[in-house]
Amino acid sequence: MPITIYGIKNCDTMKKARAWLDDHGVAYDFHDYKLAGITQDKLKQWADKVGWETLLNRAGTTFKKLPDGDREGLNERKALALMLAQPSMIKRPVLDLGGKLLVGFKPDVYGTEVSSKSRGRKA
Repeated sequence: MPITIYGIKNCDTMKKARAWLDDHGVAYDFHDYKLAGITQDKLKQWADKVGWETLLNRAGTTFKKLPDGDREGLNERKALALMLAQPSMIKRPVLDLGGKLLVGFKPDVYGTEVSSKSRGRKA
């Protein structure tokens, strides 16, 4: 199953993650959810795997600019609705390794988790 990296093209963290994949010869597909969107089903699958708290980017300006009422009393339903409406609130990147998800970019985690089978091929 191909590796897919989800995020936003101009995000600095995304650029670092994609550069890491490129530098290590990892083939991947890129899904820009600011342009292509994200389905409610996909977001729910991710939340079921890693937890909505992991997916929600509370440090980003989009979240910080929300009215207090939208930031208070967050639960899964409310958080998923916010991320669906404004995908930039999804922590970046989300790397789908075909069954395993990595959220955020840490080079050491990528080095451990990205299968050597994926290396040596370029997208």
